[in-house]
Amino acid sequence: MSDAKQTQKARKELEQFIQKTPNSLFTFDSERGAPVSEICRQLQPDARRECMRVQLHATALFAAMQDLGFYCHLPQDPGATHMECKPLPKELK
Repeated sequence: MSDAKQTQKARKELEQFIQKTPNSLFTFDSERGAPVSEICRQLQPDARRECMRVQLHATALFAAMQDLGFYCHLPQDPGATHMECKPLPKELK
């Protein structure tokens, strides 16, 4: 499978994962330079998480989340290495 087709497939899987709970807080993390990342959604109010692995580098996942209407940033904890993504209000998209 070509890189473009693999990226397109990964983005579609990501979209399906997000569509289940689009207003959730999402976090993602990966090893530096790794071609796969783990993205999780925080389920409220019990703080459980559901996660999936997606075949995207962290930079591509960051860009995909922004394209899907999320604001992504590092958490306030300086020791944390994951990114947090929150949905933007609809009027800001």
